Amino acid sequence: QLQLVESGGGLVQPGGSLRLSCVASGFTLADYGIGWFRQAPGKELEGVSCVSKSGANTAYADSVKGRFTISRDNAKGTVYLQMNSLKPEDAGIYYCAADHRPMCTMTRDEYDYWGQGTQVTVSS
Repeated sequence: QLQLVESGGGLVQPGGSLRLSCVASGFTLADYGIGWFRQAPGKELEGVSCVSKSGANTAYADSVKGRFTISRDNAKGTVYLQMNSLKPEDAGIYYCAADHRPMCTMTRDEYDYWGQGTQVTVSS
């Protein structure tokens, strides 16, 4: 069964940090471009960040630039999203997704596999 699993979400105060992780089951994560998306209550799914298969190319939504960092450790089959200086508007369910093409894109329709998501809550 092909599956992505996210972890690392939780409750954090404004200004705090979290690191999300994404691992694959049933396929080799290192062969895919990976994206992180989020969905806040009542809002549409939005692209947050992506990283190409090699890790050489990354992209970020304007709202998270300078605060979030995406990285991947292909040897461990894991992609990370380091989130610093979190704001209440960063709250939502965060999903990782895998694109069989090696590139970095934040277009949701380009992705083949999706995880179940991990909840991020930013509140004092």
